[in-house]
Amino acid sequence: MAYFPSAAGYGNLPNAAWVPTIYSQKVLKKFRKVAVAYQVTNTDYSGEISDYGDSVHIISEPDVAVSTYVRGSQVTPTDLIDVDQILTVDQGNYFAFKVDDVEKAQSHINWESLAADRAAYALNNAFDSNVFTYLSTNFTTNTIGSTSAPVVVALSPSSGQYSPLGLMNRCLRLLQLQNVPMDDLWFVADPYYWELMNDENSKIMAVNYTGDAASQIRPGMFDGKVIEGKLRGFDCWLSNNLPTGGTGPSGSGTSNYGYIFAGHKSSAATATQIVKTESFRDPDSFADVVRGLNVFGRKVLRNEAGVCIVYNRAGV
Repeated sequence: MAYFPSAAGYGNLPNAAWVPTIYSQKVLKKFRKVAVAYQVTNTDYSGEISDYGDSVHIISEPDVAVSTYVRGSQVTPTDLIDVDQILTVDQGNYFAFKVDDVEKAQSHINWESLAADRAAYALNNAFDSNVFTYLSTNFTTNTIGSTSAPVVVALSPSSGQYSPLGLMNRCLRLLQLQNVPMDDLWFVADPYYWELMNDENSKIMAVNYTGDAASQIRPGMFDGKVIEGKLRGFDCWLSNNLPTGGTGPSGSGTSNYGYIFAGHKSSAATATQIVKTESFRDPDSFADVVRGLNVFGRKVLRNEAGVCIVYNRAGV
């Protein structure tokens, strides 16, 4: 422990027993990632699950054939085919901690409350990361780049590369070709991408470019949304839970990359449920154990409505 310095040769109270140890009652909390998976997926089915292993059958609209008709033609009805997709709750995360009775009695901090708050964040963060990792292998219809050949995003792109806005344009075109509605479109990228977007000729920052009274872009907004309105039709989000390879998108070469995702909110569904939180006496010590279990499922429902991008910034 550091003590207030004394002059050389000063011998009064040499053992520093007079120095009190003071612990602040204000806890320094860790920074927390923003979870955005809830914002970009269909969560309508969360209320229909109650436990691990539950399944929700989601009925798809049937196809109906259209045939040319002329007078006197025999009309043959189309058989309606019932097709469903199954959202299965097959993922789970838990937390468990204990606080000894002596620690509880003598501590000036409510460790149980503090740890429970952190556990709730940790469960949400784990869910968010899991969903985006799942999308990286299940958005397969519309892809830009791959883990063996990531595309390069640069401010002055050369042949085969993209500018930040150019990449968003490509996503929009892929979705339009699939007849995806232009409402509820979303785009999720990491800080490296949004840094380049902010640098792109300062257009996004310029009031005269957006036509608004104030610049729309607000990098790092606490809720994860980086632009108040829309950009190229997308609601834009920032996430630090996107999968990466090697040193991530800031590196160059095919072994370093990051993921970006875009799509319509109906492209994937998520369902999550806290099925148990409990506190009980530890049978092996004088302590209270607190634990909780979160179960969830995720399912790509409309592959044509999602875009998966693997990219890097070529060492920018």
